[in-house]
Amino acid sequence: MKMPLKWKWTSALVAAALVIAAALAASQRGAQVQVVPVLRSEIVQSVVATGRLNAQARIDVAAEVTATVLEVPVREGDAVRAGQLLVRLQDAEARAALAQARAALAEAKARVLQQSAVTAPVATQASVQAQAALLLAQREFQRTQDLVGQGFFSQQKLDDARRVLDVARSAAESARVQVQANQGGGVEPVLAAVRVEQAQAAVDAASARLARLAIVSPVDAVVLSRTAEPGSMAQPGRTLLALAAQGSLRIDAAVDEKHLRLLVSGMPARAVADAFPNQPFDARLSTIAPAVDPQRGTVEVRLAIDKPPPFLKPDMTVSVELIGGAHKDALVLPSVAVRDADREVPWVLAVQEGRAVKLPVRLGLRGVGSVEVLEGLKAGDEVIPQTEKALPGDRVRGKPVVPREKGMEVPGFVK
Repeated sequence: MKMPLKWKWTSALVAAALVIAAALAASQRGAQVQVVPVLRSEIVQSVVATGRLNAQARIDVAAEVTATVLEVPVREGDAVRAGQLLVRLQDAEARAALAQARAALAEAKARVLQQSAVTAPVATQASVQAQAALLLAQREFQRTQDLVGQGFFSQQKLDDARRVLDVARSAAESARVQVQANQGGGVEPVLAAVRVEQAQAAVDAASARLARLAIVSPVDAVVLSRTAEPGSMAQPGRTLLALAAQGSLRIDAAVDEKHLRLLVSGMPARAVADAFPNQPFDARLSTIAPAVDPQRGTVEVRLAIDKPPPFLKPDMTVSVELIGGAHKDALVLPSVAVRDADREVPWVLAVQEGRAVKLPVRLGLRGVGSVEVLEGLKAGDEVIPQTEKALPGDRVRGKPVVPREKGMEVPGFVK
């Protein structure tokens, strides 16, 4: 039996009315959005960074001259003492030069002794003899002059006596100058002393050249790497060994510049080495770089480790959490629920009487994935995270975020 046409139209109109009514009811209830509640819980403000362990001093050992490597008595991992031989270079020529310089020094010192023990006394005796010869020549000249005046000798005899006197005077003056030159403060002692100084300087220079061929450790250290082998050629600037000075280790890390305002020298930290994830240890912030790296947008920091565990080694990768503060009973929201968090007036999109309402908030501590709300919200308020498509004034229906299985939370949300 066929349905009358009038009834068909009536049924269609009823169905359309029901659909319209359902749509109007849905629009009045609003769109369904996920919400997160404001909870009271503990919050820890921290800054997380990845860094690397370093020794307080890292030393690259290189040669100062070009020479063949003769001996490398240490290997990676060896502990060495200050002054211990690390690398010996070819030094035969340098040793010969040092021996030659020492021989020249010995000769110069012997000449000083010769000048004081032999030359000076000889010059004094020669002066005494010259003075005696001068006195004799003066008397002989006077006697000859008298006899010539009396007519006993000819003028030639007087001329010969005068010549002898002149020679005696010259010899006496020469002897006097020799004595003066060999006395203390005279030319000869000064020259002898200068020769000794020159020879000593030559010995020092030869010793320094030889010392550069025996490379020793400047401090107590551990050998990190070795790139030199006997027979290889050492050149200035080429690293032969890398050392880590013994002592406490430090952590060098890079922190995003947006966290710079949270960093305070001396703030405590917890660190964990990637190789030993179940053995965290304490550290503290010791140094903050005075400038930001413009390429990476990070600031370099150093952390001191007062009691380093024995398993730590230089160049290990570590994760660091710098702890800036903690509140045990705080109003806490997931970070993803706060908008313009780094601007002057942060705000949230809260659900009030079925509508999305824009509310300004004042923030406190900032933890990993969460923030503290000081003003603007109360416990139990529901907030729409930024991941939801909702605008201020929209009608909404809140749906609490459901944590993932096995205790895993939705990123940025709380359970």
